[in-house]
Amino acid sequence: MLIPSVIIVAGYHRHDNFTGAPLPGYEAAGAWLEADAANALARAAARLEASGLRLIVYDAYRPRRASEAMVEWCRAHDRQDLLDDGWVAAHSAHSRGRAIDLGLARADGTALDMGSRWDQFDQTSFLRGVEGEPLRNRLELRAALVQVGFRPYTREWWHFGFEADTPAPVRDRAYSCAQQRR
Repeated sequence: MLIPSVIIVAGYHRHDNFTGAPLPGYEAAGAWLEADAANALARAAARLEASGLRLIVYDAYRPRRASEAMVEWCRAHDRQDLLDDGWVAAHSAHSRGRAIDLGLARADGTALDMGSRWDQFDQTSFLRGVEGEPLRNRLELRAALVQVGFRPYTREWWHFGFEADTPAPVRDRAYSCAQQRR
């Protein structure tokens, strides 16, 4: 399902994430979710669009190899704290297509001030780790996602999981550009 108003950043396809490099499995920028989660996201996007806002997707489905690379990066860079404190998970719901990392933008695509960057691992990333306009923006994002069935993670204002009645398998399919043969 394509949601035209959504801005896809695909943060782990880029260098400006906490590891400083694109992760394996992100050979192309993309974002997908399981069907029920995608339908719920479309409903949230439509409600926000009616208010002059758009969703920014930093990460959605994450290939298992990317989660494994995150864990390896933490260990190689003496950042066991990120694992111990729950910032980085060895087994992520992202790899099941049922978790998403989001921000908000104006209708023109300008990102709203959320008070910290996505994947910033400190107390300013907690839902209530900031005040004023950034907190209002976080609460607006949270309300829109909760209303359609996503569950927020209070330590990361950007992270939401979708609960479904059926189990979803862990996947390791890369985002890639398919080339056609002639």
